[in-house]
Amino acid sequence: MLRRWLRSLRPGRARGQLETIWLADRAGAPMYAQATAAVTAQGLSGDRYATGQGHWHTVESCPVTLITVTELERATRRARRLREPATPAPGEHRRNLVVSGLRHSPRTGTLRIGAVRFAITRPRPPCGWLNQVVGYNFARALRQDSGICLQPLETGVIQCGDRVHWETEAPTGGPE
Repeated sequence: MLRRWLRSLRPGRARGQLETIWLADRAGAPMYAQATAAVTAQGLSGDRYATGQGHWHTVESCPVTLITVTELERATRRARRLREPATPAPGEHRRNLVVSGLRHSPRTGTLRIGAVRFAITRPRPPCGWLNQVVGYNFARALRQDSGICLQPLETGVIQCGDRVHWETEAPTGGPE
């Protein structure tokens, strides 16, 4: 049993599930949950990042953001210790995709969510803008558990419940 669990943690074998899809139509707008989302070369249709209405510096652009349930749980525990709201409101993390089954956001390779592949480009550190939007120091609670940036390699539709698979090979090609 321990051996099977250890194998499941190895890159290339990590699997999870897409729990929630979050979108906001512009910078600072409330996040709203969606059951499905169309993935384009620019990101998720209707989201601030895909339409150029998000808040970021040019060198930090990030078409799609992802965070794991485990990272959110750790951030919630930290928020309690920091005497911030005990349970952040849904969507306050400001990330597009929330996945379960992965202990942390992978830092290299690709993620396949349903039938769509994404390149993992880099960590997505929290910023002061997050604190302005939510009204407290949630960035401090997130710290290194703030998720990752994804670049779509394919177009398609993703939906809550889709399987998530972390693949370690280098991405090839661009959005189709």
